[in-house]
Amino acid sequence: MILVDPPRWPAHGTVFSHLVSDASLVELHELAARIGLNPRAFDHDHYDLPQRLYGAAVAAGAVEVAAPDLVKRLLASGLRVRTPDKTPTRAAARQQLPGHWARLGLGGEVYGGLVARWSQEHRHYHDVRHLVSILTALDVLEAGGEAEAGTRSVRLAAWFHDVVYEGVAGADEERSALLAREWLSELAESEVDEVVRLVLLTASHAPEPGDAAGAALCDADLAILGTVPGRYDVYVRDVRLDYAHVDDASWALGRTAVLDVLLTLDPLYRTATGATLWAEQARANLARERSRWTSAAPPPALSGA
Repeated sequence: MILVDPPRWPAHGTVFSHLVSDASLVELHELAARIGLNPRAFDHDHYDLPQRLYGAAVAAGAVEVAAPDLVKRLLASGLRVRTPDKTPTRAAARQQLPGHWARLGLGGEVYGGLVARWSQEHRHYHDVRHLVSILTALDVLEAGGEAEAGTRSVRLAAWFHDVVYEGVAGADEERSALLAREWLSELAESEVDEVVRLVLLTASHAPEPGDAAGAALCDADLAILGTVPGRYDVYVRDVRLDYAHVDDASWALGRTAVLDVLLTLDPLYRTATGATLWAEQARANLARERSRWTSAAPPPALSGA
């Protein structure tokens, strides 16, 4: 059931309600799309609903409840996303980056260039938040016994793997690898070669058997798939925004093809730690998203409130 509390939360010259489901994020997204609610209004377990769309939400089936009852129902549903499990803000992500970089023992000029690129305005998912997420995932893998996750070449590959991002699969990785070779020219050639190899590997996420470094990097890059459903849906929303130039029908077709590839990967995660921590939730998230794009309901529009 879709629930909405009274519009009382002030922001942006109006007041907002919370729009939630006590059963399914899929039904929540479907109702939001029907009333023209901008996907940017989704925040892990609810939509922020502007007052001007309150009536439309109720007319579309949202049930009016008091704010305490809404929170109680959301908690009971299991869809509530705790703050530690949420996507970090861009500001919070940037604060974490110096600590990750300091572990590499490299100078500040390359660091500044990397952060500038990861902070480009056109990025939605592939921004500093994704960079911090993959570096954090490498920490998790290393703590779980995946030693290659802690090597400098793997960590540098994480910093460079999407440093060029124009939304062109394959070409972005190739250009990122070229930039890594240029910017890391003072390092040993063998180390640079390994960074370049690993960056290129993120185009396929298919490391060869025995490639522990490649497995660690690819698993960290795909760790987002195994997060709680609300965070996963923020990732989906942001990827969609990265492809805002693509019409809804083409997006649904192309995204479904990507999901089909991911769902056929066996194993999806190549490290023991990644498989234990993320595989089950990832497959559930992928299957749920696939049903979203292949159902009768239209994809969420990228215009509107």
